[in-house]
Amino acid sequence: MDSEVGPLRTVLLHRPGAELKRLTPRNNDQLLFDGIPWVDRAQEEHDAFAELMRARGVEVLLLADLLVTALSDGRARAAGIHSAVDERRLGIDLADAVRSYLSSAGPEELAGMLTAGLTFEELPAAEGASLVRKMHHPHDFALEPLPNLLFTRDSSVWVGDRVAITSLAMPARSRETALTDLVYAYHPRFRRTGRAYGAHSAPLEGGDVLLLAPGVLAVGVGERTTPAGAESFARSVFADGLAHTVLAVPIAQARATMHLDTVCTMVDRDAMVMYPAVRDSLSAYPLRPNGSDGVAVSGPVPFLAAAAEAMGIERLRAIETGLDPVTAEREQWDDGNNTLAIAPGVLVAYERNVETNKRLEEAGIEVLRISGSELGSGRGGPRCMSCPIDRAPLR
Repeated sequence: MDSEVGPLRTVLLHRPGAELKRLTPRNNDQLLFDGIPWVDRAQEEHDAFAELMRARGVEVLLLADLLVTALSDGRARAAGIHSAVDERRLGIDLADAVRSYLSSAGPEELAGMLTAGLTFEELPAAEGASLVRKMHHPHDFALEPLPNLLFTRDSSVWVGDRVAITSLAMPARSRETALTDLVYAYHPRFRRTGRAYGAHSAPLEGGDVLLLAPGVLAVGVGERTTPAGAESFARSVFADGLAHTVLAVPIAQARATMHLDTVCTMVDRDAMVMYPAVRDSLSAYPLRPNGSDGVAVSGPVPFLAAAAEAMGIERLRAIETGLDPVTAEREQWDDGNNTLAIAPGVLVAYERNVETNKRLEEAGIEVLRISGSELGSGRGGPRCMSCPIDRAPLR
């Protein structure tokens, strides 16, 4: 896969499930949701999103299905259970009991517990003697749920024919990559897939990685991806011959701009939708191989100019979010920039971003609208909710 806009062939999604039903007003902030979604409606919206892509010839893979298949392998089961149980938090005895309980489950039940979590109340009653259990409320989590699995973009990134398992910055999401890793390691479909980026100690999230053109990547550096993560990722893709230029792009460390794809995404070979408040201020540090297995860094330089130069085009068009500063700010918050291209000039967007969608259509982009009133409560749009696995090369 060499771009953001080549015809989409295969995509990985996660249909929201029981893990979203774990969200309450008491824990939603900690679990990175701005509201409590109506789960049945969120599932309906997600089903419509998946069906729209299937109708356009895209193969849709669901993470939960892949995880169940992967967990039929005993090695995957052991790895999944090991990564899920925090002995420092539960103590030795209760941790052993939780591992034993998880080990007794079949692949489908185990997949459900690894994604939706477990409360102390749901553990076998025989473990009541544990001090850890006695001092926790029955509805506290012995195993944290993963409601952000919905945003499959972040835990893995495909570049060329390789997949990079990322390193997620927020504690509420740290366990997601372990499940993604299980799928790529043990599902028969991916066992021969090459890996990229092994420096999991340096935070890097998929929402910050844009494949601008063959050989050209942009990596946002802000709340979720660190300079060390961007540099380490660049070193990896250079070593694998997957890119010749990586643009490290500083973004504000704020909830509204948590990833680069919250302020801009590619919508055509030479165009992106962009939040106008950052259009003139967005900069980039170009990274290129230095010829001796290292990275040469230059800049900062204006992002749009640097991107066009690296892409070998005269100009990278920026289609602005919204209509006026207030509308732009509202629609940026509502994921107006977070679009998913399924072909050059064809994208999926939330229907509520009326003015942004109108601007895109006036610029010659076909906009396929979906509802996101409930899906958007975790602050993510169609791009956040999708991990493209295969795209046709750009011609």
